[in-house]
Amino acid sequence: MNYRTPNGMTRRHFAKHLAGLSAFAGSSLALGKSLSANALTLKKNQKSAILLWMGGGPSTIDLWDMKPNSPNGGDFNPIATTGDVQICEHLPLMAQQMDKMSIVRNMSTREADHQRGRYYMHTGYVPNPNVVHPSYGSVIAHELNQNRGALELPPFVSVGGGSEGPGFLGMSWAPFTVDSNGNVRNLEMNLPADRLTQRMQALRLLESGFINENRGRSSMEHAKVLDKTLNLMTSQQMSAFRTESEPEEVRERYGANNFGRSCLMARRLVEAGVPFVEVNLGGWDNHQGIFNTLRDQRLPMLDQGMSALVADLHARELYDDTAIIWMGEFGRTPRINGNAGRDHWARSWSVVVGGAGMQPGIAVGETDPDGLSVVGDAYTAEDLMASICKALDISLETNFTSTSGRPMRIANSGKIISELF
Repeated sequence: MNYRTPNGMTRRHFAKHLAGLSAFAGSSLALGKSLSANALTLKKNQKSAILLWMGGGPSTIDLWDMKPNSPNGGDFNPIATTGDVQICEHLPLMAQQMDKMSIVRNMSTREADHQRGRYYMHTGYVPNPNVVHPSYGSVIAHELNQNRGALELPPFVSVGGGSEGPGFLGMSWAPFTVDSNGNVRNLEMNLPADRLTQRMQALRLLESGFINENRGRSSMEHAKVLDKTLNLMTSQQMSAFRTESEPEEVRERYGANNFGRSCLMARRLVEAGVPFVEVNLGGWDNHQGIFNTLRDQRLPMLDQGMSALVADLHARELYDDTAIIWMGEFGRTPRINGNAGRDHWARSWSVVVGGAGMQPGIAVGETDPDGLSVVGDAYTAEDLMASICKALDISLETNFTSTSGRPMRIANSGKIISELF
């Protein structure tokens, strides 16, 4: 369907021109001829966040909250870690980093549908047909980007997959999506110089026409996106996307796969001053054959990339200023189904967090011996988001105004997970 924005511009029309803008940036990303790793600037004492998004609903009962004495426990065994927690035996590298991370084991949410759960965990709000809420990345980029005048890179970058959007905050805070090689996906990447010039001139003309006709907020924001993209094309900061400039031993430590490269890119982007980076690793919707899939595919990749990221942030003195969040849209059923898989489960599951002054090496909350329910108090998506905002020194008194004029409290007025502080 081709919905219209309030100013009359169709979404399809708007997206088409945005694609042209992204193609400009993509060409610059793909070429990168004059870009050097020396362009990176270490940004100390500036807060940032990295979200490791596990699309599909990871089975946290098999990773972070194991039940070896229950029939629900599955095939894996727990191992000791450097923190005061046990985790899955197939995460041995992360076991060495758990003195820097903590597990929130008492998450209990109410959305067990993929799309609704994804939206809820990204925004702190359940989907509402009357308002589109901004995601973590848009909110945090909006709040942390104010004092970063030297930053030419997009303040919200999503690597390896898309994210939820900026909602009522506007297109200036939309995610800039690249693949694990730093290229804009599904777009022309090597346009000739004359084609680029022609497109830029055409887009400038288009923007001026829309603005002069007083078409409203969307056309003005569109023009801002164009200006930012053109500046981005010539910025040496673009070298942050080029993970191939890292020493071979560093790249090997993260893993020669999309997730490993994405985690390395996230470190480079945070190092360059980007406020929010989302890294995507899908493949967690394991309704059948879950133990083989986890053991042979998901967990080795997760273990290598995530452990290298945590260790690297710490070694480079970025850990204290960077909030790390590992989560998906929900967990998976404690009971194993007839296909040796686990189904959707939002009632009792885990997320993992660390950095930015949060208490490391602990498990917050617990589930019962069979993993079926949370014991005592439970935490929600909005509580998690509020806690990340606190870690990043973002005021929880912050209010936004939706397009309908309704005030919206940041993190949906969630409560802080006190044990993390």
